[in-house]
Amino acid sequence: MDNASEYRYRAPIIAPDTLVVSVSQSGETVDTLAAMEEAKKRGAPQIAICNVVGSQATRIADGVVYTRCGLEIGVCSTKTFTASVTASYLLACYLGQARGLIDQERMGGLLEPLARVPYLAGEVTKREAEFERLAHQFHRYNNFLYLGRGIQFPVALEGALKLKEVSYIHAEGYPAGEMKHGAIALIDPEMPVIAIALKDEMHDKMMSNIEQVKAREGTVIALGSEGDEELAAKADHVIYIPEASPLLSPIFTTIPLQFFSYHIALRRGCDIDQPRNLAKTVTVE
Repeated sequence: MDNASEYRYRAPIIAPDTLVVSVSQSGETVDTLAAMEEAKKRGAPQIAICNVVGSQATRIADGVVYTRCGLEIGVCSTKTFTASVTASYLLACYLGQARGLIDQERMGGLLEPLARVPYLAGEVTKREAEFERLAHQFHRYNNFLYLGRGIQFPVALEGALKLKEVSYIHAEGYPAGEMKHGAIALIDPEMPVIAIALKDEMHDKMMSNIEQVKAREGTVIALGSEGDEELAAKADHVIYIPEASPLLSPIFTTIPLQFFSYHIALRRGCDIDQPRNLAKTVTVE
């Protein structure tokens, strides 16, 4: 994974046998387009994951996976984030099949959980009142730390980004395994910690992180798997996530964090659709 804004400045090692996948809501962001042009110069085949049909990114790319989310009115994209996760999952499945790594039976097992995504997303959104209550309790804080491991680390980044964008609160997404290397010095009663701690292979590690936060008088809001009583005993607040395929779980951990940011911004009187200093499409460097 690479930031498009840095890509062309570091002499990327790519060749005609390197597939470049670009992700852009608008397909017009200047940094992404410049990175795609650099890859094109080097002869690399390209796929764009994009929401806007006919945008510049889709014209540069050799192939396109459209997310088809419809118009995203708010500056801070939400539905296109989760749709891009889904599109990336589908692309990975297809490439695995094309390379002979996924047979028909396994493909069925990978695609079946996708059919439940709308239902499970609906179950998460039904809990909006819980997220609103938490926002009411925490909207006056000025700093937040978001922790995630493995596949949930990018979700921590997304959660922190949304809070910064719409509520103007300082928030940092951090790999939980690195907490001891700096971030732990910031933890006190005035810095709530949001920990993504599903029942997966990283659960024990995340529980250890939560214990370390609590030992320093920090407040923990945890996202956990339905029925995780151990987590409920250690965290101050728990947002439960319905059971889902591990590779698709970021969709369901992202949605509560987006709702949380929305309701905090609402409480603080911020312009949620048009946050200050932000543009829907960044067209200048």
